[in-house]
Amino acid sequence: MKILLFGANGQVGWELQRALAPLGRLTALGHAEGNLEEPLRGLIAGERPQVIVNAAAYTAVDKAESEPERALRVNAGAVGEMALAAAELGALLVHYSTDYVFDGEKSTPYEVDDATAPLSVYGASKLAGEQAIRAAAGCRHLIFRTSWVYAVRGKNFAHTILQRARTMDQLKVVADTLGVPTSAELLADVTALAIQRLAFAQQHGAGAAATPGGDQLPGTYHLVPSGETTWHGYASFLIEAARARGLPIKVAAGAIAPVPASTFPAPARRPLNSRLDKRLLEQRFGLQLPDWRVHVRRFVAEIAG
Repeated sequence: MKILLFGANGQVGWELQRALAPLGRLTALGHAEGNLEEPLRGLIAGERPQVIVNAAAYTAVDKAESEPERALRVNAGAVGEMALAAAELGALLVHYSTDYVFDGEKSTPYEVDDATAPLSVYGASKLAGEQAIRAAAGCRHLIFRTSWVYAVRGKNFAHTILQRARTMDQLKVVADTLGVPTSAELLADVTALAIQRLAFAQQHGAGAAATPGGDQLPGTYHLVPSGETTWHGYASFLIEAARARGLPIKVAAGAIAPVPASTFPAPARRPLNSRLDKRLLEQRFGLQLPDWRVHVRRFVAEIAG
């Protein structure tokens, strides 16, 4: 199997290099080799991959409010090029989207087919990318919506909180936003498994016992761990896990104050409900995704050495 990976040096891309390598010949492109602001179809045609995995994106959520054209060019225009190239080659396209395609007003976790209504330029650009993929006739695809991504590599909420917890006596963390912290490691492992299941279904037919969804497998899914929390709950668990591992933590257990999201105004609006219903993914691919705390503990263990 020939796999072409974009965004190889990002949080998810770095883990994908590990998870995808055993599946076949992997060509992993970072920003320099696979810049999404430059034409892509010729590059993809030259590689002739059987699977294209796009882990690259414009992710500066607040900056996107002042750079809407650039956000749309990367998150929608380039993705549309990938989809057309995939359709021409008969390749599978795997792409990652976001909880930000929803407005967060629903009182329960969002299902895949719920109405989208992004609150920000970033969310709108990611939704446009999804739509570009679905509009490319003949493009077999997997779109994985996810939320609150973190990894040992790169900048993210987990690293920021631990850095502040080492140096500050008190912290204020948002407590009125619901979601699920998602490890890049989990995203990569599930992606590799999904690609394998699709390849098996294609080789052996949709009725194969090992592929619960058969020819229904391509499509859009929510890929997050089990459970839910707030940013405050996430930060509190992360800090206590770090303290238990012997990492230097200055902030006291009772000194993490819960505050509303309005405490930290930002150019881009965020959904207050970022919970994503993952049951369709679990049912069709025969999975049982772990509780979100499992990979947070692994994250802490890895940085603790």
